[in-house]
Amino acid sequence: MKSTLEWLGGFILCLTLVLPGFGQDTLSTSIAADEMFVDHSYKPLTLKLTDDGSKYVRFLIWNQLWMRATENNPGTLGVDGQPNNNSFDIGIRRARFLAYAQISPRFLILSHWGINNQTFTNGGVPGGGATGNPGNLPVTVNPETGSGAANAMSAKKPQMFFHDIWTEFMLTEELYIGAGLHYWNGISRMSSHSTLSFMAIDAPIFNWPLIELTDQFARQFGIYAKGQISNWDYRIALNKPFSIGAGGSFDVNRQRPIAANVVNDQWATQGYIAYQFLEKENNKLPFFTGSYLGTKKVFNIGGGWHHHPKATMSKNAAGGAEYHDIKLFGLDAFLDIPLNPEKGTALTTYAVYYNYDFGPNYMRNVGIMNVGFGAGTTQNGPGNAQPTIGTGSIFYSQTGLLLPKNILEDHGRLQPFGAITYKNFDYFDNSSWQYDLGFNYYMNSHQAKITFQYGSRPLFENFKRSGNAGEFIIQTHIFL
Repeated sequence: MKSTLEWLGGFILCLTLVLPGFGQDTLSTSIAADEMFVDHSYKPLTLKLTDDGSKYVRFLIWNQLWMRATENNPGTLGVDGQPNNNSFDIGIRRARFLAYAQISPRFLILSHWGINNQTFTNGGVPGGGATGNPGNLPVTVNPETGSGAANAMSAKKPQMFFHDIWTEFMLTEELYIGAGLHYWNGISRMSSHSTLSFMAIDAPIFNWPLIELTDQFARQFGIYAKGQISNWDYRIALNKPFSIGAGGSFDVNRQRPIAANVVNDQWATQGYIAYQFLEKENNKLPFFTGSYLGTKKVFNIGGGWHHHPKATMSKNAAGGAEYHDIKLFGLDAFLDIPLNPEKGTALTTYAVYYNYDFGPNYMRNVGIMNVGFGAGTTQNGPGNAQPTIGTGSIFYSQTGLLLPKNILEDHGRLQPFGAITYKNFDYFDNSSWQYDLGFNYYMNSHQAKITFQYGSRPLFENFKRSGNAGEFIIQTHIFL
């Protein structure tokens, strides 16, 4: 408990240093500080190809950096191979570039590239180059002395890759067709969420249930159709998922099959359809907004799916292979409305229910930017990993309140938020709840903000929940 309180105290101290407006002496004595907030507005990074600007190339650049204090899962080892209960680090969550060109109302081209998840221990190029770290070596610990060393993939010289690269053609005002490595995803609104406008510090990850297995960072190759018909907004796709996996197994101790991904040549279908009760959202690009901060009145209800035949495999008691379809479904609702336009208050709330079937007892642990090593002594594994994606059901909800603008006057806006998650996976004997709490400090809407969040995660031992651990994160976020 003492270490947790120390983390909280240290992070609050950091916030008082980085958030202008929290120090009264600074506000009253620093003219330079006041001048910083006079005008943050700017014109979008756009290259006009015609005098009237109807044909253009739009550029977006954004960085998200994380500073973290993590209560590691039991049994975690540090980079030196020694037990490590707590980790403190800074890393790159996302560094991205996106460009799209609209040189005709009938066609569009988009490219999106960058890096993700670089820490001081991982996220770089395998081998690391001439001065990089060694390749993928396991943690080695001397059982007699407890000494040893840990090496993950190289932390240095990360290699940029394409997230999206697709082309699109307009057939009618209600129907657009495109193809490529795309983000027009099915299942839920959050499965196509913009990383530029999160309300919570990040997505819960299970909203991208295929992440880095049959997709490339939430993208697959495919052909999609999208559009809006009256109040209906739709996106559907026929995809060729990435082929990966060695199949599952049979758990002799618990006498049950365990499904896992298997090399597969099947096509997949996916889609998401929503009804927009109030204002319509822009669907030029696939990225859904997380919070409009009182600038729109939006209330949508939607549902979606992803179906990939024979994409996982398990084994029966006799050792025979049994193949399973991936069948994923989601139902969600999104509300974003101004409460008091004069005061500038606004409410944003989102809820989603997922029903996932990857085959019997399928389970994946995920740890974002995980700097922990070893096997750990729980079923979570090391570091900040937790059971995230599996066969079963998930409920997730988040709510944020944009506070009155006069609280910080001209020095930005505050938006406290909270999120809850319920997971009920077939793999475990019981379900779990967890929560996230934090706030956004908006210097210039989503273009420049600092987010603070504390999140809990469940720990599992012997297929039952045995406790929880926590993580503090400060994120700096700027995009142009």
